[in-house]
Amino acid sequence: MFPERFSNLPAYAFPRLRALLDVHEPGGEVVHMTIGEPKHAFPDWVAGILAKNIDGFGNYPPNDGTPELQAAIADWIRHRYTVAVDPATQVMALNGTREGLYNAAMALVPEQKNGQTPVVLMPNPFYQVYMIGAISVGAKPVFVPATLDTGHLPDFTSLPDDVLNRTAVAYVCSPANPQGAVADRAYWTDLIRLAEKHDFRIFADECYSEIYRDDPPVGALQVAQELGTDPERVLIFHSLSKRSNLPGLRSGFVAGGAECLRRIKQLRAYAGAPLPLPLQRVAEAVWADEDHVIENRRLYREKYDIADEIFAGLPGYHSPQAGFFLWLPVEDGEQAALKLWTETGVRVLPGAYLARDVAGFNPGKNYIRVAMVAPKQDMRRGLIQLRDCIYD
Repeated sequence: MFPERFSNLPAYAFPRLRALLDVHEPGGEVVHMTIGEPKHAFPDWVAGILAKNIDGFGNYPPNDGTPELQAAIADWIRHRYTVAVDPATQVMALNGTREGLYNAAMALVPEQKNGQTPVVLMPNPFYQVYMIGAISVGAKPVFVPATLDTGHLPDFTSLPDDVLNRTAVAYVCSPANPQGAVADRAYWTDLIRLAEKHDFRIFADECYSEIYRDDPPVGALQVAQELGTDPERVLIFHSLSKRSNLPGLRSGFVAGGAECLRRIKQLRAYAGAPLPLPLQRVAEAVWADEDHVIENRRLYREKYDIADEIFAGLPGYHSPQAGFFLWLPVEDGEQAALKLWTETGVRVLPGAYLARDVAGFNPGKNYIRVAMVAPKQDMRRGLIQLRDCIYD
C-alpha cells in the first residue's frame, strides 16, 4: 500500500532535466547554469570556527538553535529591517529554509477553513516545496500566475472571494525565484491587508534578500510592523545559502509571531532535524558579519552588468532586480535547453519545470532559467554562447 496524494506529481525539476539532456553528448565544454548553488567564496574564517567547535558533533544540538544563534538572528533582523523580535520566542534556526517552508505548513495550516478544505496560494512558477507542503496537509494548492503582466509576482488580490475565504496560507518569494522581481512596500501592504480581510497567513520566502543591485528589498515583517499587523500574520524565512555562499551549511531561520513559532517548535521537537551544534556556532558568527555580504553583492552586481551588456537590445530581456537568476524568453524552454546543450555544452533549466499547467497554460513554458553562479569568466562565456545559439 502506498499513498495516493503524491502519485500525480511530475518528476522534480532536476531529474527531469537529466532525463532531457544526459542522453545527449554536450556540444562543447560544459558550463553549469542550472542549479542556484553559489560559487563565490564563503568567509575564510568559517573553517577556524568549525575546527574550534568540532567536539560539538558529540552532542545532540538544541532543537530551536543555541541562544547565541537565536540572538544573532534577532540582531540581524533588527539591523536589517528595524524590527525587534524576541530571540527566545519568535525565532527558530532551520536546517535550511526548505525544511522551514515545509514544516510551517505542517504546523500551521488547519484541517478546515470556514468549513471547507483549506487553500494554499503560491506563485506560478514557484519553489516546489510550497506545493508539497500544501499537499502534505491535505490543502488545495492554488497556482497564481507570476508573469510579465503581473510584474512577475502573483496578484493574489485578483482571486475571487470564495478562494480567498478558504485560504490558510499564501507563499510569496521576494526577491522572486526565478524572475528576480522584488515586492515593494505597496505590494506587501496590499497583500497584508488582503490577509487581514480574509484571515490567512503569509509565508515570506526572502532567501535572496541580500543579493540586489542598489536598494535593499523591503521585508514583509518590516511592512507588517509599520501597518500594526498582528505578529502572527506574517512569517519570514531566510538562509545563509545565498547571502553567505554557504549552501552546504544548511542554516536558515524562521521568524514571526510567538504562537506560530511555538507550534513550529513543537513539531520540530517531535519530527526535528536540528542543525548540528558546530554548524550552529559557525552560523552565529556568519549572521553577525556583513563585510562578506557586501563583497558578495559587489560580485553579483558585476554579473548583472555582464548580462545586461550581452543581452542589450534583446526583445523581452528584463534585467533582474535582485537574486542571481536570468529568466530569459524563448519559443520553447525544453527545446532551447536541449539545443543549447547539444550545440554548446551550456546547461540551463527549462522554465516549465518550475511551474504547473493551469487550464492548459504553463507560465514557464516560454522561458529558461539561467543561474549566474559560475565564476565570472565562465559565466560570460556561457551567456555569450547562449545568446549566439538561441537568439542569433
